[in-house]
Amino acid sequence: MAWNPEVYNKFKSERFAPFYDLLALVHVKPGMEVIDLGCGTGELTRKLADTLPGSNVLGIDSSQEMLNDSKAFENEQVKFECRSIEEQLKSDKKWDLVFSNAAIQWVGNHEVLLPEIISKIRKNGQLLIQIPDQQQNISNKILNEMADEEPFKVILKDWKRTSPVLDIDSYAQIFFENGSKSMTVYEKIYPLILEDSNALFDWVSGTALIPYLEKLEGDYKQNFSDQYRILLKNKFPGSPVFYSFKRIILEATF
Repeated sequence: MAWNPEVYNKFKSERFAPFYDLLALVHVKPGMEVIDLGCGTGELTRKLADTLPGSNVLGIDSSQEMLNDSKAFENEQVKFECRSIEEQLKSDKKWDLVFSNAAIQWVGNHEVLLPEIISKIRKNGQLLIQIPDQQQNISNKILNEMADEEPFKVILKDWKRTSPVLDIDSYAQIFFENGSKSMTVYEKIYPLILEDSNALFDWVSGTALIPYLEKLEGDYKQNFSDQYRILLKNKFPGSPVFYSFKRIILEATF
């Protein structure tokens, strides 16, 4: 997908909040080999690295547009490379810490993905993941409902983005079945207090709206955006808008 770091970073403080909850669960050890799957601009990867003395941290992301901003966060401890999570998992290299903040929701089939990620963790290593609960968040539900209605149902050829995100019980079960020694699994609401529904539209336009617009052209692309903006306003007519954004926090040692 074509990511726009300026749009994504418009709500930087709101997007950073769950990162810090995830960071608080890291078991800090010296000299670790660490990978950040889906590192984006690399700003949070650097914050992660700064808490891990003597560790080597690699951030990967499939978006060169996002990685163009990562140069500012590189140092002897932190490096960045452009590749997808799927490509990275083909490597035999194992890690002491696998970290992923708001990224694996873009990768399908979590029943298969999570065991693959776990297989890349060294003995006594740790996995930390944060993902939005796309199945429960209203903004995602509205997008899917629009994709099921005309004219977009025909134009999109019955396509809609089906989220691979599982419920927290399923993630806990996957951890157990793959030999976790301990785990922390929970869902948390991160409240968004926004000026109005247009600000909520701007929030979604930096993430969940992107794959829909990429599949539309010309007037249909603009019509989809306009219709989505109207539906958000109907759902959130007031000002300010309170949006209860649900995210899943996952941590386990293996």
